[in-house]
Amino acid sequence: MENEFIFTLGPLAVSLSILTTWGIMLFIAVLSWLATRHLDMMPGPLQATVEGIVSALEEAILAVEPVHGRQIMPFIATLWLFLIVANLLGLIPGLHSPTRDLSITSALAVLVFFSVHWFGIKTQGLKKYLHHYLMPSPILLPFHIISELTRTLALAVRLFGNIMSLETAAMLVLLVAGFLAPVPILMLHIIEALVQAYIFGMLALIYLAGAIQSQQLNNQQE
Repeated sequence: MENEFIFTLGPLAVSLSILTTWGIMLFIAVLSWLATRHLDMMPGPLQATVEGIVSALEEAILAVEPVHGRQIMPFIATLWLFLIVANLLGLIPGLHSPTRDLSITSALAVLVFFSVHWFGIKTQGLKKYLHHYLMPSPILLPFHIISELTRTLALAVRLFGNIMSLETAAMLVLLVAGFLAPVPILMLHIIEALVQAYIFGMLALIYLAGAIQSQQLNNQQE
């Protein structure tokens, strides 16, 4: 795992992974602006493609959380789009996926961690949201806290390990076989990158839905 520092901003050192992450965010922002600046009732090919992607993301999110799905869709959809671009970036010669850096995947996992609590509190209120940590018994409070921390750690390590091993395996195969088998390696990279992006986003969606639905269940019981 490379951790090359490009420049510093005061006490903060900016690594290649962070710079690449900023580039991906800028790319997605510019692409989104270009794709939505001239919307029409009779969509052209670009608008139809964008609407198809948004509709597919919306259906996947509403299938898990039909009540508050549209509320959490901007976060989950953006997370999915970022991960797809980030995981596929390793296909470009000279570049590496920022998700092969544990610090980047940890930041994404922490973002999911705080988002779960943010949407839970926003939807149900602070008191009702915190109440579910005492259910079904206050004795289980330490276990609920440990569960929150361990699943966040697992989320970060899972994505990091899979992308790191994928790029390492591809590099080793190319070193041994040269360019005799580039197509299978390329297809494997694409499929695995998409799968890992889907898994990370789906787990984040499940965590968000669980935080919201657990409060709905408590309200019904009360």
